[in-house]
Amino acid sequence: MTDQFDARALYDITYGIFVVAACDRGRTNGQIANTVFQITSNPPRIAVSLNKGNLTHEFVARSGFFGVSVIDQSAPMTFIGTFGFKSGRDVDKYRGVACERGSTGCLLVTEHATAVFEAKVVSTMDAGTHTVFLGEIASARRVGSGTPMTYAYYHAVKKGTAPPSAPTFRGETAGAAASLPPSSASGAKY
Repeated sequence: MTDQFDARALYDITYGIFVVAACDRGRTNGQIANTVFQITSNPPRIAVSLNKGNLTHEFVARSGFFGVSVIDQSAPMTFIGTFGFKSGRDVDKYRGVACERGSTGCLLVTEHATAVFEAKVVSTMDAGTHTVFLGEIASARRVGSGTPMTYAYYHAVKKGTAPPSAPTFRGETAGAAASLPPSSASGAKY
């Protein structure tokens, strides 16, 4: 075993861009996440990793449900910035965004989305700064025909960055954060 660690190697792991949503006590919140992945096909399960300081994390932990919207390449940086660099404690992220209420109560973003999922949390794993929520899929369907946005596309084409609370934060200062007011780009807890 070697003791070498080159953090740049982590940048080669592929991701997508998703809006993860949750409802709790009549309030809805959503955030950009890049770590949503299919775990099994039978039963159909997906997992999401959320920062423990984020409002969406609080809502998922209390409600036991989460929604996922797979974001397509057409999504403008203002859309990504709203869900990724602003806090639901301060703004209504859903204002003016096409969405629908799912069967679990999650508000699913359909604008700039290729597919939407709802899941019931069946297990959690403490990952230090984050929690991995494992969910059994309650509903899944396609809502658009665009191409899903990958994290590589977001960085290379959209020139986006990761907020400080993201597992992939690199200390970036350009891109999505630069297009927002300083108070919004400071690492607010979604």
